[in-house]
Amino acid sequence: MAEQLTPARWTQRVFDRLLPIAASRAAAPSGIRFTERQLYYELCRLLAPVPPLPRRVAFTVPAPLSFATFRTALARHGEISGLLTPAPPRTATPGAHTPEPDLFDYGLPRLLICESHTVAHMLRANGLPMESATPVLSAAELPLHPGVTAMLARGSGDVYVLHEASAAGLAFPTRPAELTGIPAGLRVLPLGLRPRQAMGLHLFHIDPTVDSGRPPDTSSPPDASRPTFDGRGSVPLGPEVAPPEATGVEPPTRLLAEDHPDNEPGPGFLDEREQAWLRRGRTVELDAVRPAVLLRSVHRLVRGVRTPPPPLVELRRARRSGFLTWPAA
Repeated sequence: MAEQLTPARWTQRVFDRLLPIAASRAAAPSGIRFTERQLYYELCRLLAPVPPLPRRVAFTVPAPLSFATFRTALARHGEISGLLTPAPPRTATPGAHTPEPDLFDYGLPRLLICESHTVAHMLRANGLPMESATPVLSAAELPLHPGVTAMLARGSGDVYVLHEASAAGLAFPTRPAELTGIPAGLRVLPLGLRPRQAMGLHLFHIDPTVDSGRPPDTSSPPDASRPTFDGRGSVPLGPEVAPPEATGVEPPTRLLAEDHPDNEPGPGFLDEREQAWLRRGRTVELDAVRPAVLLRSVHRLVRGVRTPPPPLVELRRARRSGFLTWPAA
């Protein structure tokens, strides 16, 4: 006798079939290890695929599946290859594994700080620190060890910051310099995620009126304030935090996923569209970016690698510069 499928059992079967597909897509193209939230967003892309649209058609979309439902399906499915086991923030002193006395006597050219601890764990698990020659820390692992701070000063290093698209995320790049004792003169460079970047990539957002199932916030240091957005062109970030322009922190200058050369942000910190998006209280997590795109983009940004522009863009630039035009008399 055939088994009668109730709606709940039918939904379970759908998830049981889609989870392996989502896992294989999250791990593509080279066996990338991914977080639980990245697998969740990959499953959302299967359930509600966004048509390939140009970035100028900018929007984010609500996730079609609650995280609680996803967790239930994941627990029932069992082990998934490539899924990272959550790891607590590192608390051991840097260099505790080696007796080298001159470990901190060298210069450090760059450091990456992630607002999300799970994203930092994912980047480290996939070898980004070795490939990019860039140590990766999360906000939960601050403050920096004095030896690491001295290495940054000695190497005139840059501190890159990776944050989510939200009012609190946009405020986060102002915090590392204060919390880590970074010497004056070192640059703090936000890489994103800005709302305009999230909208250009058509990512899934978290609606504040819906339970997102997000874990308790352990990414921010204990004294980090939680700002709110007032829509006046900046993020008033409490009495201790100011917008990037006021602190010397440079605003993001590129999309996470290889920005078009002629699509650079205009002057100012937030445009009107970003302000309207933030007023709704929405959040786009870093986990919503495809794992392969996140790894490739972070590597290129911290190493300063730019993709060559398309030939048509080069032709337009040549015409603007007067290339192959008759010289003025």
